[in-house]
Order: sequence, then structure tokens, then C-alpha cells
Amino acid sequence: MKLSRIALSVALAPGLALAQPASHEEALKLSDTLITANRDVEQRADSSAASTVFTRADIERLRPASVPHLLTQVPGVQVANYGGRGAAIGLYIRGTSTSQTLVLIDGVRAGSATAGGAALQFLSVDQIERIEVLRGSRSAIHGADAMGGVIQIFTRRGESEGLHPYARLAAGSDSTFERTLGISGGNGRTRFNLSAGLDETAGIDRTRTSYASDADHDAYRNRSLALSLSHEFTDTLEAGFTLIDQRGTNEIDNPFGRWDPNTFTSHPAAPYDEYSLSTTTLWLDGRINDIWRSRIEAGHSEDKQENFDKLFPGSTVNNTYRDSVNWLNTLTLGGGHSLRLGLDYLDDKVRSNNAYAIGSRDNKAAFIQHTYQGARFGTELGMRHDDNEQFGTENTFNGAVSYHLNADNQLILSYSEGFRVPTFADLYWPWDAGYQGNPNLTPEKSRSYELQWRSQLGPTTELEASLYRTDFRDLIVYVSDPVTWEATMENVNRARVNGFEATLKQELFGWQGELGISLIDPRDRETGHTSPNRARRTAVLNLDRAFGDVSVGATFTAVSSSYANAANTSELPGYGILDLRAAWQASEEVAFDLKLANVLDKDYSRLVYSHNGQEYGYQEMPFTAMLGVTWTPNL
Repeated sequence: MKLSRIALSVALAPGLALAQPASHEEALKLSDTLITANRDVEQRADSSAASTVFTRADIERLRPASVPHLLTQVPGVQVANYGGRGAAIGLYIRGTSTSQTLVLIDGVRAGSATAGGAALQFLSVDQIERIEVLRGSRSAIHGADAMGGVIQIFTRRGESEGLHPYARLAAGSDSTFERTLGISGGNGRTRFNLSAGLDETAGIDRTRTSYASDADHDAYRNRSLALSLSHEFTDTLEAGFTLIDQRGTNEIDNPFGRWDPNTFTSHPAAPYDEYSLSTTTLWLDGRINDIWRSRIEAGHSEDKQENFDKLFPGSTVNNTYRDSVNWLNTLTLGGGHSLRLGLDYLDDKVRSNNAYAIGSRDNKAAFIQHTYQGARFGTELGMRHDDNEQFGTENTFNGAVSYHLNADNQLILSYSEGFRVPTFADLYWPWDAGYQGNPNLTPEKSRSYELQWRSQLGPTTELEASLYRTDFRDLIVYVSDPVTWEATMENVNRARVNGFEATLKQELFGWQGELGISLIDPRDRETGHTSPNRARRTAVLNLDRAFGDVSVGATFTAVSSSYANAANTSELPGYGILDLRAAWQASEEVAFDLKLANVLDKDYSRLVYSHNGQEYGYQEMPFTAMLGVTWTPNL
């Protein structure tokens, strides 16, 4: 007999709350706090969400080339990179698709309302203070698109006292240069950070096999700017502003060439993009009284891309503009009980030279969540109501119950629902080369069940493990007629993902070790085929150690084979990647760092399709080296 959502609500209803947490700005500097799961500060150990947090210290230790490269450290997260630095990516959290992951920057939705994903490859890691990754649906808190998980990126924050200028210069393989200049500081009431950067690379030849026009290195250039400012007017009232802006040029390889719909033939092409990504946030956070804390956020984000071709005139524009207002209220009721209530408003607009039948829509939502934290027992129960201008209303629920077996072991059982509304391209893409959008699409939906075990196995040993299942219905997929070759998007698929993931942290003989593993079985329930581009087994091992002013580290990533297509007829082999790193604090003001990526020069190309015995696809990054120096003068 199925357990209805109402019955589940009753079963999980006993509730209570959290102790007073740190402020948002203070929490961004801490590794044991979490903001994204419930949109307010809480101890990570108290959250029911499976999560990974990267602080600024983690970013500087790991020295990732990009945000997607950093995300490969997270168990359950897979990233497909289509051609090296600056290239398009596929992001798969727990077997879900790129468009089924919600990306936030300082609380504001980021990404394209046409492509359905966020261009994380364009974000400069030097402008980032913190990244939180949630695995599993959080639609009851965040609404649409949070089916696979949520990634929130926080722009770099200032220090609390004095002025702290910093500069970084790095150079490496493929004529790659990274430059960052910034200053941060503040006093007891005010904090700020202002930084600018310029990243450039001559790049690699991104395609394996293509036209001669693509047989060159594909350059990438990114100019970045970040600003954050916060001020405490009183002990109970704080306001702030953040801005991040990334823009530049990205050369592209297209193994398909340029399609001519008149002659049904493909021609050589030399495409490149001019892009601009920006997010601004204005917020006010106040404590109304001893139990009531309120936060208002207003945000605006832009994702603008214009595609050119050196061999053809004209361009294609696809721009997304998003405006949002959020109001969050947290009531600390005592006895372990807390209540979160919120209102959200989102307005999406698309500007394109493609003729979309509809180019804007808004979404209004309200949510409520009750939390109880007792000595050994806790509950979480939430509901959200969305009213979408195009698709009407949608209710989503989540619930969790946690139990401490003893001081060192905790079990968490949770249930969550998710949904995703079709993108404007899914719905209204104009007729082009045998493909057209489908205005009759309906939202995708999911239900997830998860069991977590968190354990302090010893004084220096920590384990987190999750066993989960997610069922999807009304999935939006690309469907092509085998006779006419005409294609569109349709709600046809049912799918499910069974998975297991675990993270083990261990200190041994001065070495800090962290092992993350993930096992997934994502299947189309109609065909029984494994979902494409999802490896069923992944593992990441990190080892780090400090020897006085010198530190060394290594990351080994192992990925099993996967399929390049939904029919499971083209298989991509598995691979293992070894990265090495070292850092030297030469003086109080000067530090050097060295990163050697893909030391074994492993070739792990990304297959796109095969035709007449010829395979077409993209290269991944070969062996690269980067040497950097950071200067932090004392004023």
C-alpha cells in the first residue's frame, strides 16, 4: 500500500528547532555550516541534506582550473567537458541531467532559460568565496529545476579588520595566463571585497575528428569582476550588496559543421562565442525580536551569448534576463522547534533572434518548513506551492527524520519531490534543419527516497554514506522520426536512478586523506537502457600534507565506462586521472603554487556520434602545468 503524502506529513510532523546560528556573512568563512539546504544558516551536521562544502581555503589548496573541475571532487557528481577550458559542459548529479540541477549565485538563479543550464565554465575561481553542493531534490525549498541537486556559489567576501590587498599571477601550458588583483577589508561593522581578473589561454584543438577549419587551437579569454559589501547598522540589522561579472570570447569547434537546410548538407565552420554572465544581489537581514529573523533579497542575473562564425556573416543571439525577489522568515520557537516561511518571485525573459512564440514568464511561490532538533531525534517537514504563469500550480513536499544511535552515529531517512518546467527552447525552438520545439510539453516530476549514515568512526576517521532511489516521470527527451528524420522534444520517458555514495575522511601519519565513491544505476524504464554520459562507478581520492611552509597533495580520479548515446550502442571507455600539487609559503607576503594536471597524459575523449565508421567527438585536457605566485602585502 502506498504511503500518501498526507500520511507522510503526519508521520513526520512531530517537530522542534535550531540554536541561534551565525550570520550569513560569518557562515561563509566556516566549513561546518550550510546555507543552501534550508536557505538559512545551520550546522552542516544538523542538515538532512547530503552536501559538500568548498571554502576559500579548499579552493586555494586544490587550485582547480575551473568550477566544473572542482565539482568533479564531489561524490555523485559527474562533469562532461566538451573540449577543454571554457568549453561547454554536461553536469550530472546523481544521474540527473544538466537542466535538472539548480545553480544559484549569492541566492540568485543563474543560467540560461533556453539552454537549461548554467555556464559554470566561465566563472573565475579566484572570484569565489565558497561553493555548496547539495545532492538530491530540494524543490520543496527552491522550486523548479532542483531535481538532482543544488549548487550555490558565493562571491568572494572581505575580512573583518584592516585592508588586505592581494595579487596573483600564474602561467602554464598552452600559453595560459591567470591574473587577479584585489583588495578586501573592513572593520567591526563593515566588510568589503573588490577584485578583477583576466584569464587567457591559446587552448587545445577541441575536436577529435572534424573539418579542416576546426584543426586549430581554440582560444579562451575571460575578464572577471567581483564586488561584495556588507554593513551592520545595528546588532540586529545588516545589509549588503554583491556583484559578479564574467565576459569574454570563447572559440568553438563543431564536428558537425554548419548545416544547410536547403541542400541538406554540412559545410566547414569556424564558430566562436562572445559571452557575458553577471549577477547582482541586494539583501537586508534583520532580527525582529528574540524569535523572529527576516531576510529580503532582490536579485538580477544575465546570461548573454552571441554566436559568430568566421566563415559566415551574421550571428545568433540567445540572452536570458532573470529578476527575483525573495522573503525568508525564520522563527526559533524554543524547545528545539523552528519554522521557516518564505515568498519567492521570479521573472524570466529571453531575447533572441530566434522567433520564440513566448519570451517571458513569471513564477510566484510560497513555502513553509518545520524543523525539530532533539537530543537524539529530529524531524523536518516542508511544503512549497508554485504558481507558474505558463504551467499553473505545482505542490512539492519534503520530509526527513533523523536518529542518533549514539554520540558518533546518526541515521537520516528522507523523502523529497522535484519538478522542472520546460525551457523556452524546449517549447518554442523554431523549425531548423528538421528540428522544432514542442509547445505542448508539461513539467518533469520526480520522487526521491534516501537513507544516510553519518559516523565518527574514530578520533581521526569520519564517514558519510547515502543509499537512494529517484523515480522520474514525464521526462522531456529528444525524439527523432526514423523515417522522416524530423525531431522534437516530447514527454515520453519514465526513468529511475538507484545509487550509493560515500565519503571517508582519514588522518594518518600527518596525511589528510579523503575518499569519495559513487555507484549509480540510471535507467530508462521504457527501454532498460542506461542513461547516456553517466558512468556507473566513480571514485576520487585526495591526499594532502604540510611540511612546515611547504605543502603537497595529489588527486586521483577514476571513472568507469559509459554510453555516448541513449541506444547504448556507442561506449566510452573508463579512465583514471592523476593530478599533483604543491605550495610554498616563501614569506609572510609571498606564496608559490604548482599544479600538474593529468600527469599521466590520459586521453579520455568525449564521443558525440559515429557515422559511416567515423567517430566524431571532443578532446579532454591533456597534461598541463601551472605555476603561480600570490602576493599579499601587509599595509
